Amino acid sequence: MKHSVPSKLVLIGASTGGPGQIKKIINSLPLLVNTTIIIAQHMVSGFMPSFAKRLKENSQHKISMAQNDTIVEAGHIYLCEGFTTVVKHDSQFIFKYKPAKDNDYNPDINAVFNSCVAFTKDVEIYCVILTGIGSDGVNACKQLTLNGAKSITESEKSAIVDGMPCRVRKEVPNIQVSDIEEITEKIKEFCN
Repeated sequence: MKHSVPSKLVLIGASTGGPGQIKKIINSLPLLVNTTIIIAQHMVSGFMPSFAKRLKENSQHKISMAQNDTIVEAGHIYLCEGFTTVVKHDSQFIFKYKPAKDNDYNPDINAVFNSCVAFTKDVEIYCVILTGIGSDGVNACKQLTLNGAKSITESEKSAIVDGMPCRVRKEVPNIQVSDIEEITEKIKEFCN
């Protein structure tokens, strides 16, 4: 069976305050065609499938959990758990998954995003860091940006918790900074 390979990836990382903002973004998107969205939202282990189910309600999008050896398909939205990475096999992108160790983030945003740095020459990538505590995703956002990906984060005013966005604003050169409504519009533009 032939799978459709995305030509664009949107990587969304979030922590505290993220679920509502992610739902707002997903609900506003047109039907995805050549774009895949990969979401790394910090959440207690085991709760992610119910979050995926809530996102599917009243949604036109194909939304599922990133499982080990799942082929990354265009037009899909994937939610990550644990230590998830993306690898390339032949012309396909494939998820690799293992449970997060104690005290690691669930999921590990840096792991997911850093694994995509190698693909910045193959696909257009838009890196999005939303509200959250801490610094997970900052290093990967910086690496993606330095390798040609577009990147955006929330303004201090927009972020429910300004930990991750604040760190990204300080450490990532040329990062776009916008409120959640404008971020949503920019993701929609990127997906078209």
